[in-house]
Amino acid sequence: MCGANTFGFLNFVCFVTMADAVDKYRSPLVSRYASAEMSFNFSDRKKFSTWRKLWYILAKAEMELGLGVTEEQVDEMAGSLELNEEDFKVAETEEKIRRHDVMSHVHAFGVRCPKAAAIIHLGATSCYVGDNADLIVIREGLGMLVNKLAKCCHRLKEFALKYSDLPTMGFTHLQPAQLTTVGKRGCLWLQDVLSDLKSLERLKSELRFRGIKGATGTQASFLALFDGDHGKVEKLDRLVTEMAGFERSYIITGQTYPRKVDNEILSALASLGASIHKICTDIRLLAHMKEVEEPFEKSQIGSSAMAYKRNPMRSERCCSLARHLVALSLNPLQTTSTQWFERTLDDSANRRISIPEAFLTADVILNTFQNITEGMVVYPEVIKRHIHQELPFMATENIMMEMVKLGGDRQEVHEKIRVLSQQASYVVKHEGKDNDLMKRIKEDSYFDPIHEKLDAMVDPKLFIGRSSEQVVEFVREEVEPNLLAYKDHINGSADLNV
Repeated sequence: MCGANTFGFLNFVCFVTMADAVDKYRSPLVSRYASAEMSFNFSDRKKFSTWRKLWYILAKAEMELGLGVTEEQVDEMAGSLELNEEDFKVAETEEKIRRHDVMSHVHAFGVRCPKAAAIIHLGATSCYVGDNADLIVIREGLGMLVNKLAKCCHRLKEFALKYSDLPTMGFTHLQPAQLTTVGKRGCLWLQDVLSDLKSLERLKSELRFRGIKGATGTQASFLALFDGDHGKVEKLDRLVTEMAGFERSYIITGQTYPRKVDNEILSALASLGASIHKICTDIRLLAHMKEVEEPFEKSQIGSSAMAYKRNPMRSERCCSLARHLVALSLNPLQTTSTQWFERTLDDSANRRISIPEAFLTADVILNTFQNITEGMVVYPEVIKRHIHQELPFMATENIMMEMVKLGGDRQEVHEKIRVLSQQASYVVKHEGKDNDLMKRIKEDSYFDPIHEKLDAMVDPKLFIGRSSEQVVEFVREEVEPNLLAYKDHINGSADLNV
């Protein structure tokens, strides 16, 4: 209850708020999963306050270049950059009349700033605020993602180093293959997401501002305002770009910034999704084998029916959302390919959905993945048992070579091992028992010359090659140099809402 009077106004307000929450569809990305900072980054409040800041810096730059905009007008705009609830209501009402979101907010800003109303949006087209605000939000979103991805890379680095020399079964074709180590497998995962980190860093560093380009990218409206002075138009573009926090703007645009930019960014996010999907699929398979598990909380329930279950729900969530992220990357491809000449508006509604959803989805995936990497549990004894089911077969070549060194006939040794191996394989497959090949070799007098060496010959660490050394080298040469820039951002754990 919100007040003592059940029928009071305050209670009614709370009821309406709850009704809005449960009676309308809300994207689970925001209501259930995403971080507060990424949700706010794509919020209406962030978007429209950014529009106002863009109108403010445009007016300020125009004033500095002598266009007749007054300091009083600029100051009035500076004091009204954040929207209040009345501003939203005014804009909403106006948009229903005008069917134009930008002009509805020009009107709402003008209501708050009556002295500046006449010069708001001077010389600009809708994409001045729309596209430039998108670029600001995208850059800030990329900044959030690279910091979170760097944390995940750091956690995987620690995991790889910790288990760099713990032997485990390697699998090709999902069939037992040569041994590797748990840490080396972790480096396979780490290498993929480190590549994604570099891609997102590059896109963030190369992202440009649209700047002031006018209705078709020619800057004709600004050239007219400055009476044909090309130098002032160029300076205005530079000033606005710098005030917005960008080093460069696109020299060439149509009405919009190049839609290929959206394609490149969402393709990189899709690549990240693919990497996480592969890693979390591996974790799910390892959980099935009871070798590695994601975190499982004390009161967590795995199944409503089967109380004993420990389902890898975090990894499953990552895989589920990664598929969505990969699918979203098709939208900017289609938008880029279907834009006509300088621009068509069929990009707009699609971008309103696909770009925020891609960033929100990537945000959820990274929050969840960080949580996984911070609490992965490894079960060495289970891993050892699985190795001992397969390693005797893998060791047979070494056994054969040792017998030959001691004077044995290679072909005769080969035949002896072949027969014993088939017998052991029959026991495993038909009787469901453990692999007893080593026991059979020990009990065969033919192999007396190496009986004392047998246990040492099947030490798993003899079969992992340079796995441990590769982990150390990879971390030293590639991982740590790339994470150095994030040393102040890698602390803090990831908490999940659900």
